Amino acid sequence: MTGETEVHEPFDIYDDTLREECGVFGILGHEDASALTALGLHALQHRGQEAAGIVTFDNEQFRAERHLGLVGDHFSDAETIGRLTGMAAVGHVRYSTTGETILRNVQPLFAELDGGGIAVCHNGNFTNALTIRRQLIRDGAICQSTSDSEVVLQLVARSRQGKIVDRFIEAITQMEGAYSLVALTSKKLIGARDPLGIRPLVLGDLNGAPILASETCALDIIGAKFIREVENGEVIVCTPTGIESYFPFGKRPARPCIFEYIYFSRPDSVLGGRSVYDVRREMGKQLAKETHLDADVIVPVPDSGVPAAIGYSQESGVPFELGIIRNHYVGRTFIEPTQQIRALGVKMKHSANRSQIEGKRVVLVDDSLVRGTTSVKIVQMIRDAGASEVHFRLASPPIKYSDYYGIDTPVREKLLAAKYGLEEMRAYIGADSLAFLSVDGIYRAMGYDGRDNANPQFTDHCFTGDYPTPLTDLSEDQEFVRPPRLVEVR
Repeated sequence: MTGETEVHEPFDIYDDTLREECGVFGILGHEDASALTALGLHALQHRGQEAAGIVTFDNEQFRAERHLGLVGDHFSDAETIGRLTGMAAVGHVRYSTTGETILRNVQPLFAELDGGGIAVCHNGNFTNALTIRRQLIRDGAICQSTSDSEVVLQLVARSRQGKIVDRFIEAITQMEGAYSLVALTSKKLIGARDPLGIRPLVLGDLNGAPILASETCALDIIGAKFIREVENGEVIVCTPTGIESYFPFGKRPARPCIFEYIYFSRPDSVLGGRSVYDVRREMGKQLAKETHLDADVIVPVPDSGVPAAIGYSQESGVPFELGIIRNHYVGRTFIEPTQQIRALGVKMKHSANRSQIEGKRVVLVDDSLVRGTTSVKIVQMIRDAGASEVHFRLASPPIKYSDYYGIDTPVREKLLAAKYGLEEMRAYIGADSLAFLSVDGIYRAMGYDGRDNANPQFTDHCFTGDYPTPLTDLSEDQEFVRPPRLVEVR
C-alpha cells in the first residue's frame, strides 16, 4: 500500500461506525408508567435507532406498542400513551445485531405461559443462541422471530420450575455471552445481568417505584434517583413489597465492556462509579501524553470525539476548536442513489469550519477507527479547507477483532486495523501521521496502572482478541444452514 491509496469500496457515511447495541427500561408501581418509559427510551435512543417498543400491564391484561423507527416517531403523543395503560411497563430501543429489522423482532417480546404472561427486553448478544435455538426447533418449538432474545422465552416456557423467577433463572443459566435483561410479569419486574457484567444495567427509584435501565441518563430524564448498579451475575426481582436479589452464577470478578466508556454510553451517564465524560476526557489526556506532536489546533470529529479532544487539548496546551460542524438533521432518505451525490455524503453530515483550519497544523481526534472510509473523507475535507498538516489521533487502540456480544462490528476482514499496519492505515486515510491510544493507556485512563493480563479488568476483545466467554455458535464444528424464513414485505 502506498500514499496514493484510494478507497475502492462504495462510501456510506453510516457504514463506518460501531453500531450501538440496545437499550432497556422498566418501571413498576407508577401511574405514569408508559409515559415515563417513553421518556426513558428517549434518553437511551443513542443505543438503538431502528425500532422501539413498550409493553404495559394494567392488572387485567398486557398492552403492547411496537414500531420500526425512533421513539419520538411513535411514543410522543397522548393517544399512544393513553392506550398503554397500567402501573408497570418495560420498553426497548433496538439496533439489530442478531435478527433482521422487521416488526416481529421488535422488543419487548411477549409470551403466554401457564402461570401468566411475560414480556422480555434484551440488550447484548447470546453466543450460543443459535445452538440452543436449533435444538429447540428440533424438539418441536415454534419460533415467531429471528431474534436470539426469543430463546430466553422458549427456555422459560419449557422450564418445569414452579415459580416464574426460578424458571427465568433456569433459562438464563443456559445462556452464554453478554446480556442485560428486563422482564415484566403480572406481579414482578425482573432484571438480570450476565455473569461478567459485560452489558450495563442500573437500579433507580422514583417516589418508591423501582426502575431498571441500561444507563443512568434514563433515570436523570425522569428525575429518578440512582440507587446502584445491578451486579454482574445478579437477578433482581422487584415487587410491590420490596426487592430481592439472586446470584445463580455465584460471585466472580466483573469484567464490563470497555466500549461502554469509549463509545456507547451517553457522556452524561455514570458507569461503574465513573463519569463517562470524565473517562473520555482522560483518554484524550493519555492520548496526548503518548502521541502528541507540534500542532496549532485540536479538532474533534463530532460528536464522539469531543470529550477526548478536550482532554487532549488540556494536556497538550494546544487550543481546542470546533473545526468540524456536524449537521444533526441529515438522514438516510436524503442520500440519493447516485455515486456523484453519495460521494458528498460526508459533507452532508460534517462540514469544515474553514476559519479555524486554514493554514494550520490540525490534530483530528476521534474515539475509534473502524473501516476507515469516513476518516478518508474527513481528512480530505480538512485539507480542502486549507490545513497545512492533518494528523489523526484515536482515543482507543486499533480495533483488530470482531465483537460477538451485541456490538455490530464489521466482519474482521473489513476492520482496517485487522488488514493493515500503522503506516498502511495512515496512507489509506491520507493523514500526515496516525496514532492510537495504547491498551495500557486505556486502563490508565480508567484509573489503573495498566492492563492486568492475567485477570483483565474489562472486556476488551476488540483490541486484544481476548474473548471472555465461550463462542459456541462460532465453533468450527458447528455448521448452521438457515432454512427459508418468512420475509415481511410492504
